[in-house]
Amino acid sequence: MLTKITPLILTYNEAPNIDRTLQHLSWAKTIIVIDSYSTDKTLNILSCYPQVKVFQRKFDTHAQQWNFGLEQVESQWVLSLDADYIVTDELITEIASLPTNGTVNGYAARFKYCIFGNPLRGTILPPRQVLFRKDKAIYIDDGHTQLLQLTGKSDMLSNYIHHDDRKPLSRWLWAQDRYMVIESKKLLETPASELSLGDRIRKQKVLAPFIILFYCLILKGGIWDGWPGWYYAFQRMLAEILLSIRLIELEKLHNKSTGID
Repeated sequence: MLTKITPLILTYNEAPNIDRTLQHLSWAKTIIVIDSYSTDKTLNILSCYPQVKVFQRKFDTHAQQWNFGLEQVESQWVLSLDADYIVTDELITEIASLPTNGTVNGYAARFKYCIFGNPLRGTILPPRQVLFRKDKAIYIDDGHTQLLQLTGKSDMLSNYIHHDDRKPLSRWLWAQDRYMVIESKKLLETPASELSLGDRIRKQKVLAPFIILFYCLILKGGIWDGWPGWYYAFQRMLAEILLSIRLIELEKLHNKSTGID
C-alpha cells in the first residue's frame, strides 16, 4: 500500500515543524509540498529531502490550495497532512497493511494533540479524512478551514496522528486571528437553523470561552496532564475569546452601516 501513496503537505513558514514531519515520511517515494512563499528556512529544510517536490502558489483559500496540490499528485492514493502532523510508526504499519483494491475510498484518523512534544489525554480536534483515493475526493471551503468531499465508503484508522505545532506564540496568535475573522463571518452569515449547537453557543460570544476551558480541563482530562494541559486549555480559551471579539466587531460594523444602534 505504501508504494501507492503520496504525502501532500501545505507549508508557510513551517521551519519549527516541517523537519520532524518529514523524518516520519522516509518511506514515501515522492512527497508533494505546496508552499505559500515561505520567508523563513522552510524551503532550505525541504531541499534536504530528495523525494520532496515543492510547488509554490500564492495562498487564497485552504480548499483551493489543497486542490492545487491534488493536481500535482500522480499516485492512486493521497496522504493529506498539515506541516505539524507526525505520522507515528504504528500508523505507518497500519496503513501499509491496508488493501489497495478494496471497497474503501478513504480513511479518517484521530489525533493526539502535543504541547512541546507532550501528548495530551484529550483534544478538541475531530477526526479528519487523511488517506484517500485521489480520483474520489475534492476539497471545499468551510469557514477558516476545509472539508474533504469523498465519494464512496470511508473507514476509520485505529492509530493516531500526533499534532505537534511548535511555532512561537506570536505566529499562533497571528494565524488564529486570521482564522477567527473568517469564522466569525461564517457564523454571522449562516442561518441559525443551519448552525450546529456548538456554533450557536459560539455565536452568543460570552459562554463559549468558559465552556471550552471546562471542556479541555475537565471533560478531556487536561487537568491531569499538568502544565501542558493547562497550556492547551488556555490556548483554546484564548482562541474562543478572539472569536467573540471578532463577532462583536463585525456586528457593530454591520449595525453602523445599516443605521442600527
